[in-house]
Amino acid sequence: MRALFVNENIGGHAAMHLHLRGALKHHSQITTSFLDVPPAGLLRRVVGASLPWLGRWDLDLQPLRAQLGQGLYIRRRVRPMLHSFDVLHVYSVNAGLAIPDLLRARPSVVSTDSTNQLNAYSLPYRQPTRWTGEALRLHGRIERKVYESATFVVAQSEWVAASLREDYGVPEERLRVIPFGVTIPAVPEPQPPTSSDLPQVTFVGTSMARKGGWRLLRVFRQHLRTRCTLNLVTREDVPPQLGVRIIRDLIPGDPRLFELLARTAIFALPTEIDKSSYAVLEAMASGVPIVTTRFAALPELAPDGLAGRLIDPGDDEQLGAALIELLDDEGLRRRLGDNARRRVLERFDARITTANLVETLNDACERWTQDRHPRQGP
Repeated sequence: MRALFVNENIGGHAAMHLHLRGALKHHSQITTSFLDVPPAGLLRRVVGASLPWLGRWDLDLQPLRAQLGQGLYIRRRVRPMLHSFDVLHVYSVNAGLAIPDLLRARPSVVSTDSTNQLNAYSLPYRQPTRWTGEALRLHGRIERKVYESATFVVAQSEWVAASLREDYGVPEERLRVIPFGVTIPAVPEPQPPTSSDLPQVTFVGTSMARKGGWRLLRVFRQHLRTRCTLNLVTREDVPPQLGVRIIRDLIPGDPRLFELLARTAIFALPTEIDKSSYAVLEAMASGVPIVTTRFAALPELAPDGLAGRLIDPGDDEQLGAALIELLDDEGLRRRLGDNARRRVLERFDARITTANLVETLNDACERWTQDRHPRQGP
C-alpha cells in the first residue's frame, strides 16, 4: 500500500509528524511519502492577512482565506500525483479545504485535532462577536465538503469527535477516534540530588503568550523564586533573570528535550490554545507530572489527579497553588509522574496509535473499492 501524507506543520503538528514518521518505519506493508506544507510565502501571507477594520467584528474571514491559500498550494502539489499513491492521508481538515474532489477520487483519510466550529469560540487571539456565526456558516459549508468527501474521518480526541458528529453530521460508521501518540523514551537513570539543588519546572512553547509562558513566568517571580528553577524552552526573546534558564535552540525531535525532561520535577503548560499538546505527552512519557489547563482535549491526556493538576485557563492563583502543592510533596510528584508514564504507555504509545491509523488506511482502500465496485448478487 502506497500512502501520501499531507502534513499541515503548524504549532505542535511538526512534533506529531515526527513521532508518526518514526512509528511508520516499523510497518513494512506501507510505503510512505510526505508533503510537508511550508510556511506561507508572500502571496499566501497577503491572501491570509487580517483586515483590522473588519476583523474586529470577525467579518474579515481571515482564517478561511489563510486556509484556502494553503489549500491551493496543496492542490497544485497533490493533483499531479493522484495516481502515484493508493491512499491519501491529510492532516488537518484545513489542509483539505481546496481538494474535496481529490479526496473523493482516491481512498482518503482526513485526521484532525479540532474543527473550525470549536476554533471560532476557543482561540484567544480571535474573540467571537455577533457576526461569528455568519462567518462560520460559510466556513462550515466548505469544511463539511471535506468531511463528506473523505472515506474516513479520524478525530484525535473524543472532544473533537463530538463536534464532528454534532456540528458537521459525520456519521459514526465513517468516524474513528485515534489519539496520535508519541515515541516512548527509555526510563532515565535517576540522578541523586545535591543539597543545593532546587526542583526544576519546565515549559515548552514557541509562543510564550499563547502557551501561557508569560503567565507562568509572572507566577514564578511572585511565588516560586526560592522554591524551584524555571526552564523556558521557547524561541521568543525572554530577558535573562535569576532562577530562569532560557533555551532557544531546541527543535522537534531534539534528544536534548528528553534529557531536560529527565531532570524535570514538574511540566507546566498553562495554555489557552493547545488542543492535544505533544509537549504534554512527551513530558508524561518521561514520567513527569503535569500542570495544564482544563481546555479542549487536554483533560483526556492528563486527567486531573491522575497525571497531574488541571487549572482553569487564565487563573494565576490556581496555577501557583498547583505548582506549590507539587513542589512541596516529592512523593506526590513521583506518584503522578508514574501514573503519567503508565497512561502514555497504555493510550498514547505511537506504536499502537500508528498501527490503528495504518489499519484505517487499509480499511479506506477496501471501502472505497467496494463503494465503486459493489459486489453483484447471485
